[in-house]
Amino acid sequence: MPPTPAPPSEIEGVPFDHYIEEVLAWASEAGNHILTLADAAYPQTLLTMPDPPALLYAKGRLELLQKRAVAIVGSQHATPQGLEDARRFARALSDAGLAVISGLALSIDASAHRGALEGATGTVCVIGTGADLVYPAAHHTLAHEIARDGAIISEWPLGTPARSANFPQRNRLIAGLSGGVLIVEAAMRSGLLITARLANEMGRDVFALPGSIHAPLSQGCHRLIKQGAKLVETPEEVLEEFGFPPARDAAATAKRLKLQPAAASWASAHLPEPIGTDDTARVLTALGHAPATLEILAARTELDVAGRFRARCCRSNWRGAWSRCLAAASRRSSAHDAASCYIREKMSHPCCRKQGSRTRHVRAESRYRCRPHR
Repeated sequence: MPPTPAPPSEIEGVPFDHYIEEVLAWASEAGNHILTLADAAYPQTLLTMPDPPALLYAKGRLELLQKRAVAIVGSQHATPQGLEDARRFARALSDAGLAVISGLALSIDASAHRGALEGATGTVCVIGTGADLVYPAAHHTLAHEIARDGAIISEWPLGTPARSANFPQRNRLIAGLSGGVLIVEAAMRSGLLITARLANEMGRDVFALPGSIHAPLSQGCHRLIKQGAKLVETPEEVLEEFGFPPARDAAATAKRLKLQPAAASWASAHLPEPIGTDDTARVLTALGHAPATLEILAARTELDVAGRFRARCCRSNWRGAWSRCLAAASRRSSAHDAASCYIREKMSHPCCRKQGSRTRHVRAESRYRCRPHR
């Protein structure tokens, strides 16, 4: 029998003996757990992957680690439509009985966690830091909610900060915990393609949402589909692959009613997301790469877009101008072309082309309108 290796002198800059004391103190707190390969609560799906982690630090509901699960991941710079899709799919899959796995990253991951928390089952968050840290810092409140109503796991020692080398390993655990991985949005060279490859090598299903051929964040998904990933358009298609019936609305509604706002104890460092003040930028961001109706833009931006356009545009000549601009956005590589298209149409208005007319265009609070000189 080979000799037992000596323990390290320190872990994350902490002497080994002191680190053991810190771990035992952390594990004694309510909701915190340390899992080994011999524990019954250790995720059984991880035992089917090559070289599973020998030790897991976990917070929250351990029973979620034994449930069938689907991972939802995507770009950290997702479009508004991508965020809505991730949340909608996660909520529907959670309502149907699947746990939703993701990595607490910005954008798609966060939307997937929130959607799953709104559903009946819950979510499991796999992080690339120590279980006593939250990265990114803006997700402290979300992490607190997951620790209360879902589960957080990490294979990294307590106190491990965010390092770029840790996240490919985190993605490996995301793929291993799930029965399938759903890619919502990904660029052509996204690291998410590596996650999809790892899932495929482990025998997990890979799903991808299609998008506009002009959208850069759809190119990675289209590439996966060409390579054999399953194209899905609705949550029901994913549930069909897992053999699950559609979600039961009554149980889902009851679960949502039980959700309470998160306390600020563990999440005291919550950083509120900045709210833009430029209406034009908000509309362009909400537009993304695909056409959208005024009603959808109003819902995404919380602006009365339709009312403003009806009140400030000449009905006889401007009807359909914005819709033409939105159609132009779908034919071009950038949504900002819609804005320039809109401005060109405004400048071609008869009241502005008329010789000798004392009119001018003014920009007030990022909204364009025609009015006479005072």
